[in-house]
Amino acid sequence: MARIAVIGAGMGALAAAARLAVAGHRVVVYERTETYGGALRRFERDGFRFDTGPGLLPLPAVWRDLFVKTGKEPLESCVDLVQVDPAARHVFPDGTEVPLPNASRAGVVAALDETLGAGAGERWGDFLVRARETWDRTRRPLLEEPLWPNWRVLADKEPYPSVPVKRLLRTRRARTLREIGTWELRDERLAALLESHVLAYGVDPRTAPASAAVLPYMEHAFGMWYVRGGLRELARAVYERCLARRVEFVFGAEVTGVVEKDGRAAGVELADGTVAEADHVVADVDPARLRALTDHVLDEDGDVRADPAAVGPGRAVLLLALRGEREPGVAHRTVVHAPDGEKELDFLVATGGEELPCPTVTVLRPDDPTLSPEGHESVVVSAVVPADLPWESEATVRRCADVLLEAAGRAVPGLRERLLWHELRTPDRTEDETGARFGAVPPPALAAGRGRHLHPANATRLPGLYRVGGWSHPGGGLPHAGMSGALVAGLIVEGPEFRGSQ
Repeated sequence: MARIAVIGAGMGALAAAARLAVAGHRVVVYERTETYGGALRRFERDGFRFDTGPGLLPLPAVWRDLFVKTGKEPLESCVDLVQVDPAARHVFPDGTEVPLPNASRAGVVAALDETLGAGAGERWGDFLVRARETWDRTRRPLLEEPLWPNWRVLADKEPYPSVPVKRLLRTRRARTLREIGTWELRDERLAALLESHVLAYGVDPRTAPASAAVLPYMEHAFGMWYVRGGLRELARAVYERCLARRVEFVFGAEVTGVVEKDGRAAGVELADGTVAEADHVVADVDPARLRALTDHVLDEDGDVRADPAAVGPGRAVLLLALRGEREPGVAHRTVVHAPDGEKELDFLVATGGEELPCPTVTVLRPDDPTLSPEGHESVVVSAVVPADLPWESEATVRRCADVLLEAAGRAVPGLRERLLWHELRTPDRTEDETGARFGAVPPPALAAGRGRHLHPANATRLPGLYRVGGWSHPGGGLPHAGMSGALVAGLIVEGPEFRGSQ
């Protein structure tokens, strides 16, 4: 039985802890805050309850697998998991609105043809076929296997089977998500629909590799799911599974260093000076913080992947308490696309400007009476924003709230008249809760793009020290965090020869 010290109680860390405990190891989780779940937090006020992190669950099979492998009770016996339909309603700047059925290619094709015109659905359907091929090519190396030592193979080869098109007397193939939208989808609204899947993680579709087509494919193929009571209930269920497997938790315990002995990780040092010895250390923290915890060089020289110190966009989350009940037939999720997509992207890339432009926003209106007092409704509005804006400024907070309210009004009729109160949670609040620098959002790993969309490997160059969670392979998102836990557990239990689930 090995001693495992886990830094942080995010979802990736919890997934690793449960699997390691089932394998017979003694696992202790050290969390600097007073609760578990990482970004899966809950805010409560006046009888209203809100998810402040992810509100929907793609690819639930990852978490089903965790529960199968760590106990007799399946996921569905621990949470009330329901598939939402439609998967999303999209509202475009020209006033066009289209609800997209959940996990139904024929339904999506029909809805797009009816709303956007004949041929639009067929082009999207053909794109999904190519996206599936991309998924088949990248699923194992990007989700189910540790990052390959020769990861540059993933970095250099574009797995998306682009359609050849004539451009300026030359035959070209899409190499970015923007080019897929322009050359293959040939409709600004379809392009906006496509790009919204990477924009949700703060990734610029103008530079995102074409392989990012796997993100809309995952939503289409596996559906979008909701947990009654909010996604915080998923965190609760995983935490309770850890307790049932005798994982120990120490809350309010900030780790200030990784102890090294004889050239390997040998434990953690806490802020009070206590040293907890361990045979392995698993860190669910962002790259900048992990580098601060050890002086050891953790990555290979010449690594061209994204700079670990770089700060990506964060997420602003506006919580709305509304009088009156949710009207029947309302979509659980509405995506309101930005009126000026280029202005939005330029602002994100520049991380600043004179005035926050109206962004693409996601409006979540769950059909869940447990989230609000009888006769009222709780709504969550979110958007990706520059993480390093002056969020300490009341003017910045007020402007952001007004912009999000304005956009959400296109999804919620009579919003301002129904508004009882609202609260804006800014990226710096996310930093306080998760420790992520400036509250940045970790994107999922993507192939191609010279490797800039890959994440650091789970194993580090310091023996005994492992990375887990959204800032490590295979990146951000709930499915990816769960898979990172499975990969780390496999590497510790089976050793460096572990090659992933079969």
